[in-house]
Amino acid sequence: MELDKPVPGSPCWTELGTSDVDGARRFYGELFGWRSETDPRQEAGGYTMAHLGDTAVAALAPLYQPEQPVAWNVSFGVSDAEVTCRLLTELGGRVLVGPMDVLEAGRFVVAADPVGAVFQLWQARAFPGAGVFNVPGALGWVELLTRDAPRAETFYTTVFGWTVRTSENYTQWGVGGADFGGMVPMDDKFPPEVPPHWLPYFAVADVDDATAVATGAGGTALMEPTSVPDGPRIAVLRDPQGAMFGVYRSGDEG
Repeated sequence: MELDKPVPGSPCWTELGTSDVDGARRFYGELFGWRSETDPRQEAGGYTMAHLGDTAVAALAPLYQPEQPVAWNVSFGVSDAEVTCRLLTELGGRVLVGPMDVLEAGRFVVAADPVGAVFQLWQARAFPGAGVFNVPGALGWVELLTRDAPRAETFYTTVFGWTVRTSENYTQWGVGGADFGGMVPMDDKFPPEVPPHWLPYFAVADVDDATAVATGAGGTALMEPTSVPDGPRIAVLRDPQGAMFGVYRSGDEG
């Protein structure tokens, strides 16, 4: 992404809801070199921060609701969670959780767009979000996979004020023209049971090596390493508990 810190409307954080936090710690520690620390406070509910060195880059958390799927979730920064919730519901979205205070860190919302893709809102207080982007082991791109691209574009550009740029039939999202993600229409190649969703991509030094490490640690390659024409080298992986995520070669941002 062409951003190096969280700004209003941009991706600011990503967290994994998983059925096995300890297993996820081992898998992502081996893959990305993350050092993980679980918040010991009872009210934190086992929330575990993943770090590169001393910098927070992502989180791992237990499943808090029986119907919650194992999945990576993307959070977008907002200046006022209540105002954003009112706007997104007026546009056909849904508020699933919150707004709620998360200790002293900020205010949190889980929402769904009109097509069904789930995302999160974060109104920062003490915690602004990830401390670094675009370096190996950190978030560097987010991608919406949707079954109604025109409706999704109207929704997100209205809610967040995103800019839109189309290159080689690929829609890219931006804040003030600084691109941070994209959109892929879901065609017949996607099984009908796969819902619209947001997919985070993490930077790695070598996509082929990262794919080999992931599969060797019990993960699966859903899309083998591929060089996009005039674009990055990428792969889409699934961790041992079933969460999907992407990797791309660091330096190929934007």
